Amino acid sequence: MVTYNFSAGPGVLPTPVIYQIQADLAQNEFTHLSILEISHRSAQFETIMASAQQRLRDLMSIPDEYGVAFVQGGGSLQFEMVPLNLATDKQSIAVLDSGNFAAKAAQAAQMLGKKTTIVGSSKPQHYRYLPKLAGDFDANAYDYLHITTNNTIEGTTYHQDKLPQTTGRLTADMSSNILAEPYDITQFDAVFAGAQKNLGPAGVTLAIIKKDWLASQSIENVGPMMRYQNYLDKDSMYNTPPVFAIYALDLVLSWVQTEGGVDEMTRRNRLKAAKLYDFLDESRLFEAPVKASDRSLTNIVFTTNDAERDAQITAQAKENGLFNLGGHRSVGGFRASLYNAQPMAAVDALIEFLNKVEKG
Repeated sequence: MVTYNFSAGPGVLPTPVIYQIQADLAQNEFTHLSILEISHRSAQFETIMASAQQRLRDLMSIPDEYGVAFVQGGGSLQFEMVPLNLATDKQSIAVLDSGNFAAKAAQAAQMLGKKTTIVGSSKPQHYRYLPKLAGDFDANAYDYLHITTNNTIEGTTYHQDKLPQTTGRLTADMSSNILAEPYDITQFDAVFAGAQKNLGPAGVTLAIIKKDWLASQSIENVGPMMRYQNYLDKDSMYNTPPVFAIYALDLVLSWVQTEGGVDEMTRRNRLKAAKLYDFLDESRLFEAPVKASDRSLTNIVFTTNDAERDAQITAQAKENGLFNLGGHRSVGGFRASLYNAQPMAAVDALIEFLNKVEKG
């Protein structure tokens, strides 16, 4: 039976990457050691690290004035590192509350003693659309405005043409749609993305930061492992980095390049998402509740509006080789994650299954 993984994270990996990892687990061609055994100080890993950074710069057109760091842990750690490093002037940040992870970023900053202001929220409407900046938003009152470009749980996205327009600094959590659609990195001052949703296995997070902004900060009482500058100064090897996770990430970046880059990923993702949304919009059983203009390409949420029936269908889907379709516990329903590595065949299989369920 052919199976498909719709998990929101860790997400599906490209098949060629899986095969390459499988081969290198036993003995890689450079050192004749398992990839799990190589030293972070080895020539091979230095090559991998440099390759991953350059591939990312090429794929996202990252200018030299931005530093790129590979940080241990996931995106949630960045909810603390960003305000610790970049909210040192006014000690105040603004957040557009578009979902669970935006709210967590706000909570983390507040717990660190930063004044946190929610300048827009769609929570009262269950995050079914994106909040926007008010016309009287005063960027000068904050160190930066924080957004989550793609809300993994709720299925909404600030696409490039929907980004909030601010005269101040803008930071973004791109964990679940980085490289899935194009963004002009120069419109951001700092970006981070946990790898486990669209770039590889868990264990490493990308951080892209405007170097002059970082250098202007006055950082006190922040430990060395929480300082971005240490990662930039030491080429992300201030201490032992997550070697395997970075190795796998480099393989995924290579695959994206080989397949045609971000433009090709976007073309495919739009086709996959449109096909599924078209089915859902025409369905008499399933509903996609997110506002059409704000819909995600990578995380499609839908429901029958009957929690018990949703659970039964999710279990039935698993029996048919469609895994991890259950929605987040805070939302319920279903969630089909269509990351870069997800083939159109997975969407076709899902639609075929849902159509059979609807017809009884």
